[in-house]
Amino acid sequence: MDEAMNEPAAGSASRLQTWRPAGRRRPGGSARPGAAASARVRLAASAAVLTPLIILILSLPLMAGDAATGMVDYDAVRHAPEPGHPLGTDDAGRDVLARTAAGARVSLIVAVTCALVATVLGTLVGAASGTAGGIVDAVVMRLVDGVNAVPHLLLGILIVALYRGSLLAVIASIALTHWTTVARIVRAEVLSLRTRPYIDAAISGGASRMTVLTRHLLPAVAPQSALAAVLLLPHAVWHETALSFLGLGLPPHLASLGTMVADSRDDVLLGAWWTIAAPAGVLIAVTLAVAGLAGWWRDRIVPRRRSELAL
Repeated sequence: MDEAMNEPAAGSASRLQTWRPAGRRRPGGSARPGAAASARVRLAASAAVLTPLIILILSLPLMAGDAATGMVDYDAVRHAPEPGHPLGTDDAGRDVLARTAAGARVSLIVAVTCALVATVLGTLVGAASGTAGGIVDAVVMRLVDGVNAVPHLLLGILIVALYRGSLLAVIASIALTHWTTVARIVRAEVLSLRTRPYIDAAISGGASRMTVLTRHLLPAVAPQSALAAVLLLPHAVWHETALSFLGLGLPPHLASLGTMVADSRDDVLLGAWWTIAAPAGVLIAVTLAVAGLAGWWRDRIVPRRRSELAL
């Protein structure tokens, strides 16, 4: 009888010894051996694409000078890729490579600014809503639902149309239409964290809501907020490109990926395919590389948070 009573305890002890909180497990219970290798490959591929692209975007417009700022050469109109122009020239004889680098730099600066503003705004709203609860949480969530009910592109066009050609209007139109997703994510995390024992201990010790928010909740949701900012980056690039393509974004004299795609529509019909291949290739490369980086980051965060919830 004693042996029979000790068997379940021994089985429980063996299960506890084989439990790995930071590992990712299959539904059957065995850990995936290729998950770490896949994450490393994803990170290496994203870094291999982003690193030379960022170096090119930052350095080439400075070295190219007038070729990137709009100097025209009508003797070199729509030249195919050649040694002097690796990606050819456009309808005004401007170097496509230098102009693409200059446009990508402008688009990325706008996208990074929009992603940071939207993330900060969404984090503050979501954290405050989740911490306050009650009627405040209900009102804030109905505001979020109201913003989400309007298509982002239409709302962005309305904001930009009021201040056409303004860089601040473009940033505001993207940031003010994309903070709601971050707010929902942060609010959900805060509601989950409020049930943790250390939060109850802080409240029982006399800590105010503001103290709990600033010292415990905001640092805990910082990884999720940073991940949301990374995921917003390619979306902001495409949003700015769409506005510039429609002629409502950046001024025409300022190179951006959207204006380059819009200007290359007639060139493609004339056979100058390289004028649209360069900006479109940069858009796709940035989107895929940032998505891979965000996926690697998510894989680093999710198992740790799942192990904490399992405890």
